[in-house]
Amino acid sequence: MNENEKKSFFTSEDLKRILLCILSGTVMAVNLRTFVRTGGLFPGGMAGLSTLLQGVGEKFWGVSIPYGNIYMVLNVFPILLGFLKVGKKFTGYSCITIVLVAVLTDLIPAYTITYDILLISVFGGIINGAAVAIALHAGATTGGTDFIAAYISEHLGMDGFTCVLVFNAVMLCTAGLLFGWERALYSIIFQYASTQIIHLLNNRYKKNTLLIITDYPEEMIRCLNRDVRHGVTEMHVMGTYKEQERTMLYSVISNSELKMVLRDLHETDPHAFINVIKTEQVNGRFYIKPND
Repeated sequence: MNENEKKSFFTSEDLKRILLCILSGTVMAVNLRTFVRTGGLFPGGMAGLSTLLQGVGEKFWGVSIPYGNIYMVLNVFPILLGFLKVGKKFTGYSCITIVLVAVLTDLIPAYTITYDILLISVFGGIINGAAVAIALHAGATTGGTDFIAAYISEHLGMDGFTCVLVFNAVMLCTAGLLFGWERALYSIIFQYASTQIIHLLNNRYKKNTLLIITDYPEEMIRCLNRDVRHGVTEMHVMGTYKEQERTMLYSVISNSELKMVLRDLHETDPHAFINVIKTEQVNGRFYIKPND
């Protein structure tokens, strides 16, 4: 390994990702000890399953199992899936969040902010979704079903978080049968609020269609090819207002690239007309930067 490789082995970007993972794990653990425990709710994914198994042990067997132990055991398979199929660094950073949640949830003192179950469900869900979104922004997850969601989204072209909702629905039905439907129904509000925040803050799988009318097609194509790894289609169209032939460029880009692309396109041709359309689904080859 040469000197330049040694210097680049650990970068400021790596430090940023680690700090975001620490923040995500801490926020999630605090949320579990305040809103979730106070409301007796079942959050989504492995966190909810851990809470469910902990409750089953206490109610039916009289055994109090530490939350962190259950959470770590349940995450073994998802971690292996992430390491083998999603990305090694992605999984490594995710482990930081997973370990913090497991450790801090048993160590942080319980604190009650409110006893209003509706407020707990809504704001607890918002905070939980924000914690997951922070981890996703760092190129990691909070573990458990997030690994499975990332695998489904990357390899099967589906919205993985929608598939996770099915898993959560089965878990909530079980919780309702064992511990009462009121807690399960409020947990649905919690999980819905969490999912909406994740969709709002996570731009990785959102796409936009660009329709660009320009007099400088070659320069604009070079700009797009420099900024993103997506194809560009050139079409010759007729502008009816001045009855002049114009060039229209068509491309689909990810939401995370949109701000940068629009800035560079405007610098290349300040007079270009650009229509940005939200794209629900793309079939065919579309480049998504893989998790590392």
